[in-house]
Order: sequence, then C-alpha cells, then structure tokens
Amino acid sequence: MKHDWKPGNMIYPLPAVLVSCGATPDEYTLLTISWVGTLCSDPPLCYISVRPQRHSHAILLRLREYVINLTTVPMARATDWCGARSGRDHDKFRETRLTPSPALTVRAPIIEESPLCIECRVRDVIPLGSHDLFLSEVLNVRADDKYLDPVTGKFDLAAALPLVYSHGEYFSLGRRLGKFGFSVEKKK
Repeated sequence: MKHDWKPGNMIYPLPAVLVSCGATPDEYTLLTISWVGTLCSDPPLCYISVRPQRHSHAILLRLREYVINLTTVPMARATDWCGARSGRDHDKFRETRLTPSPALTVRAPIIEESPLCIECRVRDVIPLGSHDLFLSEVLNVRADDKYLDPVTGKFDLAAALPLVYSHGEYFSLGRRLGKFGFSVEKKK
C-alpha cells in the first residue's frame, strides 16, 4: 500500500554540500545546502536554492559567485554545524576548523578538506517561493588528486565517502552497483 506524503518530501537522498561565499577572509562564510544539482552539461550549469533569510543570501546576490564543496563522512559534523548556525553570529571556517583556500576563478574560497570544489558564477536568480534559485555557470572544478584514478582520470566517488541528506538525516553513499549501460551490455 502507498500513502500520500507531504509535497516537501520529494526526491531524496540529496548531496549535502557546503557552499562557500564571500570576497575577503573577513567575509568568508559557509552554508549547508541540499537543494543543489546539475542542470546542463554543455554549457555546464548548476544551481543552488537558498532561503532569502539566510545570511549568505545577501552575499550571493551581491557577489554573484560561490563554490559548491562536496562533503564527506569525516566532514559530517562540520556540515551539520554550518547548517544549524548562522554566519551572522559565527566565523564558520574558524569554528569548524575547515581550511579556506583561494579558488582559481571566483573570489569565494574553496574548502581544502573537500574532495571536489565547483566554482560558480550566478547567471540568474529566480524567486521560487520559500527559496531563490541561483542558476549558475560552472567555471572550474577542482578535484583532490588522491581521488583521481591515475589511468582513467575518473573521480573515485566511493573512496571520497560522500555525505548525503534525506529527511533530516545524513547518510554515506553505498557501494558501486554498475556503470551506465551495464544492463544492456553484451556478454563477452
């Protein structure tokens, strides 16, 4: 039997990411987001959705650039803490002991501990209701070398231990089940 469910409980799990923004070290801040994703591969576009009440919202509107930093199981506590505390009242980098480093194409910092950092420039802001969608161009992607296969150059997602979010809880991703097209491959 299937039950009706609230519309807010839709597509899960979602990545739990830390978005970094700010133009100078005294302004740098982090916000935890799960409303995030890829929109297009050519040109590379992504989005984040942010409540206008969030401290970072005004920074994002003013600077129109940010970094999406994937999080990991070891970063779970910092990820949750940044979602439960406001940058108005806390220096999130200092208090979580995460390390800001210069990005290559935007003023916002990357998080050194993140296995994958996606540098973005806002193309458009679309008010949706409870959240504003920041539709953004991907300018650069930085991956930690220790997660890149030296032969194929592929990112080893399982080794990075990514963190995901579902209905108020955090989870790690499971094991690899196959690659795209495995169900229709011809047997050798």
